Amino acid sequence: MSEQTQDEAAGHPSRGVVIVGAGMAGVQTAVALRDQGFTGPVTLIGAEPHQPYDRPPLSKAVLLGKAEDSAFDVDFEALGITLRLGLDVDGLRAGAHELDTAEGPVAYDALVVATGAEPIGLPGTEGVPGVHLLRTLDDAARLRPVLERQHDVVVVGAGWIGAEFATAARAAGCAVTVVEAAGRPLAGTMPAEVAAPMAAWYAESGAELLTGARVARVEQGAVHLADGRVIPAGAVVVGIGARPATAWLADSGIALGPDGSVTADSSLRSSLPDVYAVGDCASFPSARYGERLLVHHWDNALQGPRTVAATLADGAAGPYDPVPYFWSEQFGRFVQYAGHHAGADTLLWRGDPADPSWTVCWLRQGILVAVLAVGRPRDLAQGRKLVEAGARIDRVRAADSSVPLKSTALQG
Repeated sequence: MSEQTQDEAAGHPSRGVVIVGAGMAGVQTAVALRDQGFTGPVTLIGAEPHQPYDRPPLSKAVLLGKAEDSAFDVDFEALGITLRLGLDVDGLRAGAHELDTAEGPVAYDALVVATGAEPIGLPGTEGVPGVHLLRTLDDAARLRPVLERQHDVVVVGAGWIGAEFATAARAAGCAVTVVEAAGRPLAGTMPAEVAAPMAAWYAESGAELLTGARVARVEQGAVHLADGRVIPAGAVVVGIGARPATAWLADSGIALGPDGSVTADSSLRSSLPDVYAVGDCASFPSARYGERLLVHHWDNALQGPRTVAATLADGAAGPYDPVPYFWSEQFGRFVQYAGHHAGADTLLWRGDPADPSWTVCWLRQGILVAVLAVGRPRDLAQGRKLVEAGARIDRVRAADSSVPLKSTALQG
């Protein structure tokens, strides 16, 4: 008879946890399980052959050759975490509690889906030489020589990733043209009055921003726009969004939302027994904002695993209802955002958007629900705490950038 684990000796049969996805969410789930005293077997499966790594440096240090990789500083062996890397998971058979992989079935007692999001490709560009996405370490490795040779680069999409790549390409000395189908950058995430001043950042950096410009087709060396313009392109980088990487769950019986996300509950449980979901691939109900949220940002992949691990370790996790947070470094500016402004009814400016630093506050019925800070980290830190507290703020004082944001909260 095999030796009993600590859990079994205490009268609690040890449960094996399998985590699919070795990015931030998967790694943090494995680490959090050990931090919270879980002693059962933990297996972390990653599709890439590389040691698990962090993604934000890919568009910065790794891309510019300032770092070879961004591997997590985690001693998986010391933590008793089994790594199975370079292994694709093809399906989930919930009745059998098994995963289908190229190396055969993998059994689980509890499963955590942490497969993240995958970039959306530009239709018609599959197989066209010189067209790139930027999500993986291998993607960054392929793009690094492009920047080193200072090719003319066309970036399709003026969202967060497009702006960050354009920033890196300009830093490397490339000529950069950014093509955006909408009439402004960040059209899918920021209102027009907030995005408008950001458009000027491109020209300031020496990049050309073309808005209202739709791509008709891409061929090697050129991007053809719908209006007939042809833009020379030594390389094309596509940054038009991402979708949850959940195609492998299509026939599993797991509930997926219209956006492809696993529809988790407030404890990040999925609709299937013993299956949880965390990070970019999972949506969750937010009581704070009164709607289901899908958050494709690093902080969500850091925070959510603690809830999953607490549930698996002792079943005592509270509801997962964070204030979403992210940051972006672009065109010499540090941009931070906390909250969710979709339901806001008031927008307040702190500072002049023509200046190097400014802040925007969103209110709903007088309560601060979101903050965007450009070069004003103190506003962000104070505003984030006010959002977490559900604070009602004085609009006049909040619009005065000389008044500390924390001092604008109304009492009672």
